[in-house]
Parts: sequence; C-alpha cells; structure tokens
Amino acid sequence: MKDPPGAPGTPGGLGLRLVQAFFAAAALAVMASTDDFPSVSAFCYLVAAAILQCLWSLSLAIIDIYALLVKRSLRNPQAVCIFTIGDGITGTLTLGAACASAGITVLIGNDLNICANNHCASFETATAMAFISWFALAPSCVLNFWSMASR
Repeated sequence: MKDPPGAPGTPGGLGLRLVQAFFAAAALAVMASTDDFPSVSAFCYLVAAAILQCLWSLSLAIIDIYALLVKRSLRNPQAVCIFTIGDGITGTLTLGAACASAGITVLIGNDLNICANNHCASFETATAMAFISWFALAPSCVLNFWSMASR
C-alpha cells in the first residue's frame, strides 16, 4: 500500500514537521523575548509546550529525512504507534497551552485594559504561532492514527 501524502517518511510529512517546528520555535522566541512572561503560569506553560513541540517535530523531521534518503517506508506498526502517541501528547499540550495563553491575553487586553503595562502584541503573536503549530500538527496526528487503525 502506498503511503498517503503527509504520512511519516514522505515529503509531505517532512514539510508538516518542519512547519510545526518553525511555528513552535517562533512562539518560543516571541514569548521569550518579553521580560514578564514568567509572571504568568499560562505563558510558562506555552513556553514549555513550544519547547516540547519543537523538539518532537525536529526529531521526527530528522527521521523523515533519513527515511527519504534511504527510500524506506515508516509503516512499521511500532513506529507508527509511537508517532501517533507522541503527536497526540504534544498536540494536546500545545493546544492546551495556546488556549490558556489566549485566555490570559484576552484578560489582559480586553478585560483589565493593562496592555500599556504589558507586551500584549508579543503575547498575542506567540499564542497565534502556537495555534498555527497545532494546526500543522493535527494532520500529522490524524494521518498517523489513520495509518495505525488501518492495519
């Protein structure tokens, strides 16, 4: 059976992993550029989730590059199971962190009106980057789950 586009070990899968890593790294960089993010636990959670997402996506991108170079399929049931579980965990953490950060940015900006004292634009940008990283992770997770379930 041919691998679907976006599955592990395909050029589409590598592209999804690189997009995930890029936007997770962007969220991390933007959030870390502010000096007051450690004062809010949701922002610390976003930084931790972005680090984990970046590391997970880069490691799987390296595996995808190796599979493409040696022209191997990554349809091994154990590998697909690990990819699916890892994508599910990192996806849940990233989405939870992005939602928590979005709630805090709405609280700071709209409810408390203290954006002048904070880095609201940076917080909103980092939150948006985390959401985009999750949107790139969702197809990988679904494709891996579908591949695992179709065995």
